[in-house]
Amino acid sequence: MTVLETIAPLANREPSRAWRKLRANKGAVVGLVIILFFAVLAAMAPLLPIADPLATSWTALRKAPSAAHWFGTDDLGRDILSRMIWGAQSSLLAGVVSVVIAVIIGVPFGVISGYFGGWADLVISRVTDALLALPFLITAIALAAFLGPSLMNAMIAIGLSAMPIFVRLTRGQVLAVKTEDYVEGARAVGLGHLDIMWRYILPNVLAPIIVQATLTVATAIIAEASLSFLGLGQQAPAPSWGSMLNVAKNFLTQAPWMAMWPGAAIFLVVMGFNLLGDGLRDALDPREA
Repeated sequence: MTVLETIAPLANREPSRAWRKLRANKGAVVGLVIILFFAVLAAMAPLLPIADPLATSWTALRKAPSAAHWFGTDDLGRDILSRMIWGAQSSLLAGVVSVVIAVIIGVPFGVISGYFGGWADLVISRVTDALLALPFLITAIALAAFLGPSLMNAMIAIGLSAMPIFVRLTRGQVLAVKTEDYVEGARAVGLGHLDIMWRYILPNVLAPIIVQATLTVATAIIAEASLSFLGLGQQAPAPSWGSMLNVAKNFLTQAPWMAMWPGAAIFLVVMGFNLLGDGLRDALDPREA
């Protein structure tokens, strides 16, 4: 097996080179910093000295930003900064878990379709084409409405809606990789299909999948915010950026800060994942020096 490992592409087995290229990309570094900032805030929410995100105050309804409430308060007198930090948990969790669901389901189907071909490829490809013909957000809304309003159901709906993207991407990568010399060598020494797919096909198609997953997290965060805005995601009184925007739309003239902060957070996180995804695409591209 040493010979086969030697002739396998080296680009996908050089994480240090990819990391150096990623660090040299200023946009990717900025994106990574933004993501880490919000991730640390979300993880540290229980330890931070902030107000209870569910505590209401009838004497502090829709108060403008001040020393007591840095981001102001909402229609029930709840501290917006606290709800923003706690809401980051549900928004980031929804983005990551949704993509994990899409990858876990989509990648195996894509590998099977591309590797075996024949009737398996025909069935999987036609189903994938049918699903891709449906608008992503419309599919997610329909599935979330069918499953019922909750954060978990929203994540499942978004993951299933994004799954065809990974089936199509993985299939295309496998079609290109399965004809390489190292795969033919693995077949020549008598390795089974499962070993070939696991040891030689999958590792060499991971780079574009990682890039697509990073970009899809941004799409999933927007989708979760949209579902929460429509009442199909995180349910009140639990905070999420989408549900905060849903409430804020009724007070845009009286309390614009209610919409400004969650909107800015969504924009920054989505931009961060897009910048990181672009940087990963360049760093993991073996054609780039």
